[in-house]
Amino acid sequence: MAALFAQLEPLLAQVQKPVQYVGGEVNSQLRDFDAAEVRWALFFPDAYEVGQPNQGMAILYELLNGCSSAPVSAAGPDVADDWLLAERTFTIWPDLAELMRENGILQFSWESHRPVRDFDVLGVSLSTELGYTNLLETLDLAGIPLRSESRTEADPLVIAGGHAVFNPEPVADFLDAVVLGDGEEAVLRISGLIRDHKRECGMATPGSRERLLGRLAESGLAYVPAFYDVCYLPDGRIESVRPNRPGVPGRVAKHVLLELDQWRYPVRPIVPLAETVHERYSVEIFRGCTRGCRFCQAGMVTRPVRERGIQTIGTMVADGLAATGLAEVGLLSLSSADHTEIAEITGQLADRYTGTNVSLSLPSTRVDAFNIDLANELSRNGRRSGLTFAPEGGTDRMRRVINKMVSEDDLIRTVEAAFSQGWRQVKLYFMCGLPTETDEDVLGIADLAFRVIEAGRRAANSRDVRCTISIGGFVPKPHTSFQWAAQADAETVNRRVRALKDKVRADRRFGRAITVRYAEGEPGMVEGLLSRGDRRVGKVIENVWRGGGHFDGWREHFSYQRWLDAATAAGIDLDWYTIRERTQGEVLPWDHLDVGLDRAWLWQDWVDARDGSEVDDCRWAGCYDCGVCPDLGVATQIGPTKRALLPLAVAGPAGAANGV
Repeated sequence: MAALFAQLEPLLAQVQKPVQYVGGEVNSQLRDFDAAEVRWALFFPDAYEVGQPNQGMAILYELLNGCSSAPVSAAGPDVADDWLLAERTFTIWPDLAELMRENGILQFSWESHRPVRDFDVLGVSLSTELGYTNLLETLDLAGIPLRSESRTEADPLVIAGGHAVFNPEPVADFLDAVVLGDGEEAVLRISGLIRDHKRECGMATPGSRERLLGRLAESGLAYVPAFYDVCYLPDGRIESVRPNRPGVPGRVAKHVLLELDQWRYPVRPIVPLAETVHERYSVEIFRGCTRGCRFCQAGMVTRPVRERGIQTIGTMVADGLAATGLAEVGLLSLSSADHTEIAEITGQLADRYTGTNVSLSLPSTRVDAFNIDLANELSRNGRRSGLTFAPEGGTDRMRRVINKMVSEDDLIRTVEAAFSQGWRQVKLYFMCGLPTETDEDVLGIADLAFRVIEAGRRAANSRDVRCTISIGGFVPKPHTSFQWAAQADAETVNRRVRALKDKVRADRRFGRAITVRYAEGEPGMVEGLLSRGDRRVGKVIENVWRGGGHFDGWREHFSYQRWLDAATAAGIDLDWYTIRERTQGEVLPWDHLDVGLDRAWLWQDWVDARDGSEVDDCRWAGCYDCGVCPDLGVATQIGPTKRALLPLAVAGPAGAANGV
């Protein structure tokens, strides 16, 4: 089908932020659609301003549009640029979506404005469960049947990845295949398999679609939900999940990318025309985390730790700044200050860009990994914002339960050092509703904040210090030690947060220096349903979407009552899926998906959590037999490399580089 922009353009004057739909951004790639054999539409199920900065999508976009620069071993010796392409698409904001339906315009790609259904693959990045209704909204707007069983050879394959798909069962009926873990090698191998299949038998012949999905499943490249049957016990629990055809593995393992220095993506990320939530060049300095925070799915499912070396990071930063003109560099990972060369990386990058407007930033920093030298390097070019830490629990007891091995005294010593060196603001992240939590644990957050302000005023010799408390509701996640835990109900979370706010507000000495930000408990209940749900929950998601629900991650669009009504109509008991504690022997909806973690080890860690026992990081305390390395045949890959950045000639105010 021809490009849709001529039909779309007259509508843009009637909607908010029309420039976001135009495409043509710096570093976007419009390739020859007809010449390509395999065409991906990469889809982020949220608005452009949220999805465009997504790091995973940026990596895959650049990789699929220029895979000849990938390691040859990843996709075979015949890798070439011309047979493969990728374009982007995002969930259309409701104002334009309504006009598109009225005018018969289908969901389009951002580069060529072709209908998404013209592509071979719709590659979905599911980073959060509250994006599930956006998946259905976009499938419908694209003219693609919602359910996999209803699709034909004329429809693209709907293949999902991202952290949310480590339990894809609630959306299993809507997906053709699921890729677990790192996507770089997987998308190249999947693309090669699709290309070979098209060459051998085409995509239009009857039965071609099922044969292709069979090849994906049998190869272990992807999990194909339709090839697995779920049986239930009379009490509603799962009895078994088994393959329903020969050659399909009983368990599907995640992909693990090794030797990150060989995969230098993204180097030329797209520079958006419209405002987005992040506007910086981001380089992932390492992947994985073994700190062992028991609530953290991201850390558990991305094991083991794999670092990029300092010279690779320096090259990526130089190339990225030159290609984008951006002025901020984000050094990303789950715990960036744990990189074995973080002092050298930040210090030498700061040296390199001294005298320019290029600044460095880290995500929130662990208290026990922070030091003033690191903070000074990050602010050397004059940008000194507040410091951000994540104690997560309000008391030392609570932090032992979640294995966040940071004491209250550790935090106070850290903020004292920071305030003495000129910082005046600190942000602290906490969770409410954690296992074994009491009202006193949450009120302890206020006591900790009071000590922070008191210590800050003393160290700074000034009353001009501030602390922001940010609180989110805890949601138990699959493949974590807390996957068996009961979730706190919304009423409990809201009551405890209100009590905390009241305690802060009532304090005359410190209350005015503290800001409390929080999330209501109700969205967390929906997230809990979707995080640990099974295939029966898919009907709830569809009911919500048919009732007008999408953009559920946006407060102005979320309706808790709509989710309650949809669950009732589907015969789903919300409490059974959320506030019920699971037993050790219960078959969990994601047990057939293998992230390498030994189930017995996770259960013992759950027992240890309730006893308040802590577990150190295997990077420096030895192996704890979590199972990942032997099960998946991988290993931790860390430095130090004992190398240094080479001198760089800097041209232009944004640090455009002409060499390393």
